Amino acid sequence: MMVFLIVLFVIIVIIAIRSIRIVRQSEVCIIERLGRFHKVAEAGVNIIVPFVDNVRAVVSLKQQTMDIPPQGVITSDNVTITIDTVVFYRITDPTKAIYEIQNLTKGIEYLAITTIRDIVGKMELDQTFSSRDAINDKLRVILDEATDIWGCKVDRVEIKDITPPADIRDAMEKQMNAERNKRALILEAERRKTISNYSC
Repeated sequence: MMVFLIVLFVIIVIIAIRSIRIVRQSEVCIIERLGRFHKVAEAGVNIIVPFVDNVRAVVSLKQQTMDIPPQGVITSDNVTITIDTVVFYRITDPTKAIYEIQNLTKGIEYLAITTIRDIVGKMELDQTFSSRDAINDKLRVILDEATDIWGCKVDRVEIKDITPPADIRDAMEKQMNAERNKRALILEAERRKTISNYSC
């Protein structure tokens, strides 16, 4: 009799433990009942039915960052540049994020890559350097609209770096140095002219 009570007590404790699910702040749990979506468990203490309910996924509601691997992109003037991008996003509908796409992060990554190639591919090399903010904004708008069906909100997109080929970089540096030298010569000439005017 004593053994039976001990076993019964242990079973009750196990069931009680499995019935309680504590969800941390800024997170939610997707609960399935017998393999089907049942509810979204919010932060705090939640009661679930043991052996019937199952936690399918824990979803963070915090803003998240994703580094997009550097991409080689061909501009409209046939120059291959490497673009390094970061995406800031957050999940607004955890249910969609789990059930509408197999892998949300991969989906955002592939979408970002194709969008970058599409936008930058229509621009010339010089435009990519001077229009970085415009590219960021276009990327954000397109990604935000496309990921809405996945319960995701893209808050910001930043191009961290645009790297042209080595020969183009050398040519650009030589051009910048030539312009600096030209400005320095003009300033020196103006200074001498001013001095000579004062002397007269």
